[in-house]
Amino acid sequence: MKILVINGPNINMLGIREPEHYGKETFDDLVTKIRNHCASKNIDVEIFQSNHEGDLVDEIQKAYGNTDGIVINPGAYTHTSIAILDAVKSVSIPTVEVHISKVEDREDFRQISYVRLACVKTITGHGTDGYIEAIDYLTEGK
Repeated sequence: MKILVINGPNINMLGIREPEHYGKETFDDLVTKIRNHCASKNIDVEIFQSNHEGDLVDEIQKAYGNTDGIVINPGAYTHTSIAILDAVKSVSIPTVEVHISKVEDREDFRQISYVRLACVKTITGHGTDGYIEAIDYLTEGK
């Protein structure tokens, strides 16, 4: 089983950016948590982060034919990117949308998620543990 974890803009700033919403774990902490979890379950994982929309689209497209599932936190592109939505739709790979904060309790503009339209599940407000839940959902059907 191979899982691709994609992180959009500013996720690399975890632990620095608005810790009241995103916690104090750093991006390196998140990567370590994901890698350790996947290693314990014999899951092949690739982790990608970019602040650039086209790079995220390219990574989704590269997953076609060689990835079993995608976990995506599109960051701010959640609310603006039809290109990312179209990329997820085009590859037909089961995808789970993850948000560290509980976006439904935040600003009005955060209520819109384009990528959600192509996802099999959305997990919000569970901190970085949401990534683990998403991986488990994709690999165990939970």
